[in-house]
Formats: sequence, structure tokens, C-alpha cells
Amino acid sequence: MLEAFLISVLALCVANTLLAVLVVMADATIGNYGRVTLTVNGSRKIEVAGGQSLLATLKDEGIFVPSACGGRSTCGLCKLRLAEGGEPLPTELPWLTPEERKQGARLACQVKVKGDLALFIPESLLSVTQFQTEVAAMRDLTHDIKEIKLKLLEPLSIAFVPGQFIQLEVPPYALTSEPIYRAYSVSSDPIDAGMVELEIRYVPNGICTTYVHKHLKVGDRVVINGPHGEFRLHEGDGEIILIAGGSGMAPMKAILLAMARTGNPRPTRYFFGVRSRRDLFLAEEMGELERRMPNFKFIPALSAPQPGDNWTGETGLITEVVARQVTEVEGRQAYLCGSPLMIDACINVLRAKGLPESRIFFDKFS
Repeated sequence: MLEAFLISVLALCVANTLLAVLVVMADATIGNYGRVTLTVNGSRKIEVAGGQSLLATLKDEGIFVPSACGGRSTCGLCKLRLAEGGEPLPTELPWLTPEERKQGARLACQVKVKGDLALFIPESLLSVTQFQTEVAAMRDLTHDIKEIKLKLLEPLSIAFVPGQFIQLEVPPYALTSEPIYRAYSVSSDPIDAGMVELEIRYVPNGICTTYVHKHLKVGDRVVINGPHGEFRLHEGDGEIILIAGGSGMAPMKAILLAMARTGNPRPTRYFFGVRSRRDLFLAEEMGELERRMPNFKFIPALSAPQPGDNWTGETGLITEVVARQVTEVEGRQAYLCGSPLMIDACINVLRAKGLPESRIFFDKFS
């Protein structure tokens, strides 16, 4: 009986070994697409090795297409237009409108470079820069959110608009065998061009957040690229309504710091939602901004205050607080940052009050 069992185990090991060898051979032959040519915007030609995703291939060539999900097709940020894009995969369809599909839009993370491709990349992405940085400071804002300050080493400065984000590179470690990127909004004032500040919330088993919270330390070198994104304050003179939750604070803080520095007089209300008092952060900084900006009001809200919180402020979901306090929307603009569910719920509340979607701007976290 034991002998038969050992023979079965040995046979299974041999079969698995042969299968592994076949996979390696297939990848080296069938998956070896040789050198291919990418034609960018009709003129720039780049010769690359085939076989990787278009997102990874472009990164290797110093073209940093934004991706908040690390190439898992769960954020929809890496849209590019291909001259002959082929049929999108089922994983891409939720992110592509019928019109975008007609125009050849694809998610770069889902396109495998097997042959020559002609693609169109916005000029703003072609100017994105990679930066070498050093961790200058770290501090806990809450039990699960860290503030990271990165000093730029090469190049020495970055020009960004408040509301934009960078991509942070996580090197290989226990949770990843290759470098991966994650997107984070910048929370600092762009006047300090030699420093980038981030607010990163810990997600259990998250590749980047685990690295930042459990491994990163002051003095470490970090690679970032950017700036990315179109989220920013738009022109106008009506009231500004800011709505955020958790680490969605980051771009709002950058916008408010710039407004305070430049003396922007527009009336502004900032609705900030968290679960309980232990999740609330930067309240003192927001209070200081209220003193510097006569027309600014910070309105934090707890959705699940604990008995020991001794909370006397607003309670309930942030959408409920907004619904209670925002009674007029004429001439106003709304800026939202947080989870997709929170953003969608806020949009519904604001639309129901009569604010057109053309005056609602948002940045969703995946």
C-alpha cells in the first residue's frame, strides 16, 4: 500500500515537472514575438520586444500611462486609442463607452504586444517624468493612514496642479516578484516643488500599501512618475463644494493650501466623512485654514461614532450630511474624491438638487 502511494506521488511530481517544462518552452517559442514596432501619434517609432502588455512595454520605454490598479483592469485609467485595436476583452468592456470602442480605445494593461501597433497617446502623457526621491519624513495620521514626504533628488523639482496624482513604484519584495505602480494624489502645495507629500491608507495584503506601511522607512529611495490626472479646480466665482472620505483628503488639502496661499476668495465648504473619531485626521490643519480663509468652512462627519468619541458634530453618511446642508446649487461647483460608491452616491444627491454633471468633478479610488 505504501509503495503504491509513493509511486503515485512520484508520478504526479514527474507530470508536474513535465508540465512546467512545457509551459517554459511554450513561452520561449510561441510567446516569443521578437522585436516589434510601436508607432506613436503617427510619427514616433519605437522598436520594442514583444510579449508584454502594452502598459508594461510603454513603461519600459519611459512612457508612463496612468494605472491605479497595477494592470488588473479594475481602474480604467490606462485607456489609449489604437489604429487597429481589435476587439476589447470582457475585462475592458465596463470601462469603454460605445463611442470609445468605435474609436479603437483599449485598456493598455489588457493589450498584449504581439506585433506592430499604431497608437495615439495624449501629449500630456509624453511629458510625464520619472523622479528619484528619498523618504524625508513619515508620520501616522490615523491607525491606518500614513503621511509620506518624498524629497526629489533627480530631477530636483516637479510642476503639478493641485488635484493631480503621481505613480509610486514598489520594488520587488515578499508580495511581488516585479516592480509595480500605484497611483496616489499629491497632498502638498505645488509651491514646494522639491517635495511630494502623499497620504496612503493601509489595505490588508495590498502590495503597495503593505510595502509603505510595513517596510518603507525614512531615508529609503523611492521612484515615482508624474504628474497625472485632470482633477483640479476650475474657474468660476460661485461657491465650491468639496466632498471627500478617508485618504480622499489628499487632493482636497492640496487645493485648499493653494487657495489659501493665493488668496482665492471663493466661498468653500469641505464635507469630510469618516467612520469614527479615530479615523478623523488633519482637523487642526483644516481649522488653521479656516482662520486663514474667511470664506472656508470645514465640516467633518462621523458615520459610526463610538460611545467614547464624545462627538457633537455632524453624523451619518457624508451623502446625508450634504443632502441636509446643501440647499442651493445655482452657480456652484462640486469636487469629489473617494471610493466609487461614495462618488456615485454624492453625484446622485447633487443631481437631485439640480446641480448639472458638467459642474461636478471627481476623482475615484479603485
